Amino acid sequence: MTGRLIVLTGPSGVGKGTLLKALLERHPELYLSISATTRLPREGEVEGVHYYFYPRDRFEATIEAGALLEWAEFAGNYYGTPIEPVRAQIDRGNSVILEIELAGARQVAKIFPTALRIFILPPDIATLETRIRERGTDSAAAIERRLAQATVEIAAQDEFDYRIVNDDFELALDELDRLVTG
Repeated sequence: MTGRLIVLTGPSGVGKGTLLKALLERHPELYLSISATTRLPREGEVEGVHYYFYPRDRFEATIEAGALLEWAEFAGNYYGTPIEPVRAQIDRGNSVILEIELAGARQVAKIFPTALRIFILPPDIATLETRIRERGTDSAAAIERRLAQATVEIAAQDEFDYRIVNDDFELALDELDRLVTG
């Protein structure tokens, strides 16, 4: 049995992480890909569990070696997905899920065109804005940036194999479950 790569994308605040957490509770056999980063570990983060923490020179060498499925630089730090752990899991017959941003999903599509690509949508922008504001973690300016980015990302939804509107959580979770395990 061969596993497969599943790419989960959608705008910030749409509920990707919450859906993914619930899916992994239903299906602990699924493998959630672990990203590498050059940022320092936060309190409680464990190497190889939350992230692979690389020094900048190692990350740049990994980029040069073509050993990342996708990568980006954000706020002065690199983030990316090492290819080898993903391939190893797929070769073992396990399905691997990447929860990544649009730019990363586009990179993965070039390297791994057989990946199942799923885009999570909000019911509408007003609902997305409410969800982001209710988290209480962002300034007004950050919320405006997130909403502007969400508009760009939503415009790219047709690049994906499937789209799920996260309006009713249980229905969205059931649809994600069907796509990933069906």
